[in-house]
Amino acid sequence: MKFIQKLANERFARSAAQLMKVACYLVICFYVLCAVLSFMGRQSFFLHTKTGIFERAIYAEENHDAHSRSMTVFTGDEIHVWTNDNDQIDLTIQIGLSLMYAVHIVPMIFAYWFLSRVFSNINKGEIFTEQNSSYLLYYGILQFSVAVFVPFLKLLICWLINLISNSRMSISTGQAMLNMLIPSIAFIVAAYIIHYGVHLQDEVDHTL
Repeated sequence: MKFIQKLANERFARSAAQLMKVACYLVICFYVLCAVLSFMGRQSFFLHTKTGIFERAIYAEENHDAHSRSMTVFTGDEIHVWTNDNDQIDLTIQIGLSLMYAVHIVPMIFAYWFLSRVFSNINKGEIFTEQNSSYLLYYGILQFSVAVFVPFLKLLICWLINLISNSRMSISTGQAMLNMLIPSIAFIVAAYIIHYGVHLQDEVDHTL
């Protein structure tokens, strides 16, 4: 009990909030770097060519034989790409890969920015505020959207690219839906609790 009380004191909470705010900024920077790498053609996928199948292939390479690759990104989805009649990958496939990565990563960048604002306010001693409630709600909604709607957007992008490309690709997505869905709902509920607490405190203040 004493240990829990030490962890729950204001000084520790503010220090932890400051640390988490910095962690959110680092995550945002990492996501931005990953997005840049994706647009540079360094997103990995399964490649099907006339000579064989290659795992962890990337668009920005000519030799797809197994070798050490650094600075590549992976969405967590199973993506397969088939070469065209000339055994090459069309540029439209790379555009599609980058778009699918962007629709996944951009909402996450905004989500962590909103979360960093919550930690910033807590570090200042501003806890039960409408602003924190709104930020937590935005974070939860963005995470919920990535879990539920983004997989369908990826499938739509894949379908559209296959319509205009001589190469072909497929994607198996949505595997991490539950892992993101439950925490996102928890943050939405937390936003409601803070919102309710703020209004309850306002009613008490007006009564006094």
